[in-house]
Amino acid sequence: MASLTPEPSGSDSKSARASVSEDPAKLLHRYSSAPGVVDDVVAVIDHQAERRLCRRFDLRLLPVLALMYLFNALDKGNLSNAETAGMSDDLHFQPGQYNLLLSIFFIPYVLFAPPFAMLGKRFSPARVLPILMFSFGCFTLLSSATTNFSGMFALRWFLGMSEAAFFPLVIYYLTTFYRRGELARRLAIFYAASNIANAFSGLIAFGVFQIQHSSIPNWRYLFILEGSITVLFSTFAYWYLPRSASSASFLDADEKALAHHRIQVDSSAVVNEPFDLRSACRIFHHPTTYLFLAIEICLGVPLQGVSLFMPQIIQRLGFPTVKTNLYTVAPNVTGAIMLLLLAFASDAARLRAPFIVLAFLLTFAGFMLYASITDVARQIHLAYFATFMMTWGTAAPSVLLSTWYNNNIAHEGRRVLLTSIGVPLANLMGLVASNVFREQDAPKYMPALVTVAAFGAVGAVLAAGLGGYMFWDNRARDRREGVQIRAVDVPTERLRDGPGGVGFRWFL
Repeated sequence: MASLTPEPSGSDSKSARASVSEDPAKLLHRYSSAPGVVDDVVAVIDHQAERRLCRRFDLRLLPVLALMYLFNALDKGNLSNAETAGMSDDLHFQPGQYNLLLSIFFIPYVLFAPPFAMLGKRFSPARVLPILMFSFGCFTLLSSATTNFSGMFALRWFLGMSEAAFFPLVIYYLTTFYRRGELARRLAIFYAASNIANAFSGLIAFGVFQIQHSSIPNWRYLFILEGSITVLFSTFAYWYLPRSASSASFLDADEKALAHHRIQVDSSAVVNEPFDLRSACRIFHHPTTYLFLAIEICLGVPLQGVSLFMPQIIQRLGFPTVKTNLYTVAPNVTGAIMLLLLAFASDAARLRAPFIVLAFLLTFAGFMLYASITDVARQIHLAYFATFMMTWGTAAPSVLLSTWYNNNIAHEGRRVLLTSIGVPLANLMGLVASNVFREQDAPKYMPALVTVAAFGAVGAVLAAGLGGYMFWDNRARDRREGVQIRAVDVPTERLRDGPGGVGFRWFL
């Protein structure tokens, strides 16, 4: 497979740098018709300029997006911390009402994700994301003032609405700045904020629950603190995030042209393509779409089980309320580290499926190990280690799976539609998690542990099967077309029509 000239030097370097200041469309045509290019397989020729551009995106986008998602995860998951401090007793909940609160969040979360994601595609994620953040911050703040189950129930519904499209829009937003092979580690840095949020949630709860002689219950301070910070940060994010690379004020003309070209050849078939629902819905003509969604379901049950019930799982170890929240910190921090390790390794290997399978197997092992322990008092260290394996296994698949199907969809509308369905579908599995972790099964939760482990095992099988099919299909396409092509060598303009197009190769 021929490729473009390697990184130029001397006068050639000047020519390459000058070329990125041309009109992006002309630039793409010039690259795709260059001598030595086979079947329009293209690459950016100034690798140093690319690296500088990526560093600028990293410094400008990732810290703010990570903080936004940290607050998103805090506001979604603080209910379990509040529960350990007596929220149900203070609001006079009836048996089963706490689990109903957890469940109701996911219904609007799924229903409103696609339409809100479409709005984000229409008006730019840089504007819609801060608005969503402002909304869920306000609903968290209002949760501190509730006096009964009905009030908390209504606020959880609106919280689910406002958080519905957040993660899908961030994924889509980053695909407009980064190449396919650069995406997993960036999403991992962003998504690690979720694990850090779970850790911070325990630390914040530990600090807040130290307040004594207060006129209001301590769990109310938790909502006040986290909701207020979220609202304030959303106003900053609204004016800070660039709408697109082509309009980013921190880039010069050459950098904007280079950014456009990178996405044109290795992310989107048509950059900033207007959203067309009919065209986007064609993603459901491909059978692999349903396998991706099935894997999202298998991912969602353990992910939500850990996110919503880690304090209750650790509570079985016999710690008091304050220490229970404190002991959730270490598993979540190591979960974030494992996420980063697997994501960076996945980008380096240009492979997704094997690392997703590995993560699912860690999930299965962690929950089965915890379920097998009969005497926690004698095996407390082993039981606590099992909670680490739970977070190791649930952290990575979400990022790698989203990256996997985004890598294989070059049509922007189809990409945002599938992401806005797949990610909420995984979160919808919170309905399963919140109903298998039943109060009557406390403190061991044996039925829940076995159920979650089973979803991990099925997820590993499905991911391995889909990865094996893609490998086999790529080989078959090579034989049929008489040429060996790697997925990373295929420009995304050739991937617009999906698996039915000539020259298509799966990104494994």
